[in-house]
Amino acid sequence: MGYYKIHVLPNTAGSHSAKEAITTAQMAREVFGTNWIKLEVIGDQYNLQPDPFETVKAAEVLIKEGFEVFPYTTDDLVVAKRLVDVGCKIIMPWGSMIGSGKGLMNPDNLIAIRKQFPGLQLVVDAGIGKPSHATQAMELGYDGILLNSAIALAQDPVKMADAFRVAVDAGRLGYEAGVMQEREFASPSTPTVGTPFWHQFD
Repeated sequence: MGYYKIHVLPNTAGSHSAKEAITTAQMAREVFGTNWIKLEVIGDQYNLQPDPFETVKAAEVLIKEGFEVFPYTTDDLVVAKRLVDVGCKIIMPWGSMIGSGKGLMNPDNLIAIRKQFPGLQLVVDAGIGKPSHATQAMELGYDGILLNSAIALAQDPVKMADAFRVAVDAGRLGYEAGVMQEREFASPSTPTVGTPFWHQFD
């Protein structure tokens, strides 16, 4: 039986302050022997929205301590800028609330982050509920998505995981191919050149 080399990504989930998150990250580094840490500082228990102020504060400290920080944040461009300013090389904005399955609530916000940081690794974290959501995220130019509930709560988790694999590939290929721009008017997909003259004047 073969073994896969997997890089563990510990999480500071459950933290409600920068201090708690920093302590959790330090313990995780000791236990798992990795400088990678998914930074999650929850600011509201109702919608599990991350606390932007404590997240930035914790990220700054952890990066100075040599961590590679993967911050879970909202789709706020200003917060993303602050995280980049303190040294984050990866940003993980939510699509919608954790476990909601609502997909991308504010795609324009996600587009703004992608355009502002073309070279940054961006992962949509939270809210993905079905494969089409994953395709949409990848078509926006994101580098990946983070999943849990969409697969865990599916009637056939294995088949759903396979569906997401195909959806992510399709979205990425679509982005790389260059998605056509939306238009406010109709445009014939069949050219009039070469058609019989009596059809051109209908």
